[in-house]
Formats: sequence, structure tokens, C-alpha cells
Amino acid sequence: MTLELTGIHHLTAITANAAQNLKFYTRTLGLRLVKKTVNQDDTSAYHLFYADGQATPGTDITFFDWPVGPERRGTHSISRTAMRVSGEGSLAWWREHLKAEGVTAGDIAEIGGYHSLDFEDFEGQRLRLVDDGGRGEVHPWAGSTIPAEHQIRGLGPITLSVPDLRPTELVLTKVMNMRQVRDYASPDGNGHVHVFAMGEGGPAAELHVAVQPGLPVTMQGAGAVHHVAFRTPDIEQMHEWTARLEGFRLPSSGEVERYYFRSLYFREPNGILFEIATDGPGFTADEPLDKLGERLSLPPFLEPKRASIEAGLKSLA
Repeated sequence: MTLELTGIHHLTAITANAAQNLKFYTRTLGLRLVKKTVNQDDTSAYHLFYADGQATPGTDITFFDWPVGPERRGTHSISRTAMRVSGEGSLAWWREHLKAEGVTAGDIAEIGGYHSLDFEDFEGQRLRLVDDGGRGEVHPWAGSTIPAEHQIRGLGPITLSVPDLRPTELVLTKVMNMRQVRDYASPDGNGHVHVFAMGEGGPAAELHVAVQPGLPVTMQGAGAVHHVAFRTPDIEQMHEWTARLEGFRLPSSGEVERYYFRSLYFREPNGILFEIATDGPGFTADEPLDKLGERLSLPPFLEPKRASIEAGLKSLA
């Protein structure tokens, strides 16, 4: 049986203003703050997780809060994050909602096989809403600012920008067992985009790779994406992925226990950071579902340092 990833697990980006980030993603976009914690490798920085009503794997966009300047856009990067809604009617609703919130959005257009709406957050984080046709499960959040029928359903597809397809393609298809399913012209007229699918496919399980050799090399900063994570069901399959990367002699972090999931990090040949993450145990490991995100959560190994960590964090009010 072929070892397969099942879709996008989460995406982690960078903000330089955690308070404004919290306001935008919970109030403007209506997502639920499901975990307020810190970067486990840099406890001076918040790590904020936003997701659907049940904190389902595949729905969370997360942010490191770092005091950095704006991103310098370019290739060797994750260039756009799509989030799924159901129906063209929802896209039309969102266009009016974003306009009312002072957010500039483009026109609804067909991009890569999906009706889509492009916009940016207050730091230039490039986002896209796509109509997923109501495919898959949905877990609305009763506390959302967005009506249940229009709420964001989850992540995907995610778009990368690379100068050369071939080395990235080899890792995606030969190592990660993705399959190339179609291609299309980049909507900005810059390059061609190749679509790679995982598992059952569809927008929640696609990676779109734009080939853009004419762009400068990116420099990460506020408004940039740090990494994208892919789903694997359990620790047993995570062990198989670890062994597979070792078999291909692809350098990795080795398995890292993140408490809410187990992670494995590596870079594809164009330098973009990938993560494979388990679906469980999930964000209810240390908080009940109805209390997610209400207090600062720390994994057990950081709990003894709670007082000093809390003293070093800025207010999110």
C-alpha cells in the first residue's frame, strides 16, 4: 500500500502585530482562536492558531509574532494561501463583506479550476477564498462574526513560487507520493502553475506550484508564510515518513513532539520549508473544546516557565 499524505494540515505565517492579527482573523474573517500559545523554539513570540469551530486538522492558519519588517516578495516561497468556502454565492457575500471592512479584494474569477476571490490582510498576507463546492465535512463556529453558511471551511489549495519546477516536482512525486493532475496559466500572467494532489484530491489536498524564474529571491518578514504542513493520520505513519526521508537521504529535523501533534520538518530543493504533521492528539489535549484559546496554553515541558513566559509577552487587547 502506497504511503500517502491526506491533505493540508496547517499553514504557519508571520505577523509583526499580534493584536491586529487577532482582530483581523477572528473578527474580519470569523475564524476561531483555538490555541493561544508560544513558539516552542522562541518563547518570546506568540504562536496563534485560528481554525473552524472544532479545531479540525486541515482548517488552521497559524502565526508567529515576530518584530520584523515587511516581507520582500519573490520566488523560493509560499506565495498565496487559499481558504475554502461553499458556493459562488458565498464568494459574492465575502466580496461585499471585505469591502465593508475596508479590505480590498479582486474580482471573483476562475483560477486553477475553482471560482476564487483574492485579497490581502493588513500586512500584505496574500489570501484567496475558493469555492469548494461544499465538498467534505464542515464545523461552523457558533461564536463567529460570519453567518454559518458563509464561514471559512478550511485550508487549500496552497500556492508555491519556484524558479525551477523539476527539483521540487521530484520531491513531491517521488518522495511525497503526490500526483500531478493539471496545470494552468498564473492569473497574474507571470509563469505557469502545476497542480499536485494528495489523498482524495480536491482543494483541501492540493499544492499549486508556480514556476516564476524571473522573480527575485524572497526575504521573509511580516506578511510572509513560514511553512506549510501536510496531514498524516497517526504516529505509526509518521514513523514511516521519517524512514522514507532517511531512505531518500533528504535531511530533516527528525520527529518533533509539538504536544498537539507530532511534526517532521524538511526543505524541498528550492528551499521552502515543509512539515508533515499528525492529525492528533489535537488542541483539546490540554483544554476542553468549549474553552479553546481562552488562556495561554503551554506544553508540559514549558509549564514550569509560565510566569517568565507570560511576563515577556505583549498584550493582545
